Amino acid sequence: MNLADCYRVLGLRSGAAAAEVKASYRRLARQYHPDANPGDQQAHEMFLRITEAYKVLMKAMPVAQGDGSLSSLRQTAGMTVTVGGGQPLSAVEQQLKQSAYQQLQVLLKQQRFPRAIALVEGLAQRLSQDIEVRQWQAIVYQRWGRYLIKEHQFDKARVYLQKALRVDPHNRSLAIEVQRDLHKLGQVFN
Repeated sequence: MNLADCYRVLGLRSGAAAAEVKASYRRLARQYHPDANPGDQQAHEMFLRITEAYKVLMKAMPVAQGDGSLSSLRQTAGMTVTVGGGQPLSAVEQQLKQSAYQQLQVLLKQQRFPRAIALVEGLAQRLSQDIEVRQWQAIVYQRWGRYLIKEHQFDKARVYLQKALRVDPHNRSLAIEVQRDLHKLGQVFN
């Protein structure tokens, strides 16, 4: 469950304070607790979702509340916490970036490229100056393009490979990979 889902399950706006999260959890836990709803399977499942959402949010709360534990976030996600020009990300943006990174890893592993593209494009709009996010976007485009070549969707593959180069034009290793993929496309058309 990602952070946005957790806030939604608890009926809160994104970035709600720890006190709001606790209050909402207590209210909903009383409402859906199995002891208050004996035999009600839907209430039991909702109670489990509420509890999971609460745990995820409270675990993320020290970073989201800005307690200064940014080094642990960097180590966990392998990311910097500044964007172009050294402008620091807010605590919410840091958590959003970390969560998106984890989701991207899963989506790419499962080859769910359209979902990965939607996720990374949304993140790129939110964190438009973040160099790492642009790199992720280019990598997702390149991986999707390579997959499309295997599926014989050559025109669409070329579009996404070229997008990868435009999004991150200074990434030499990515450029080499994209050139290899474009070379494969050239061989197909010859």
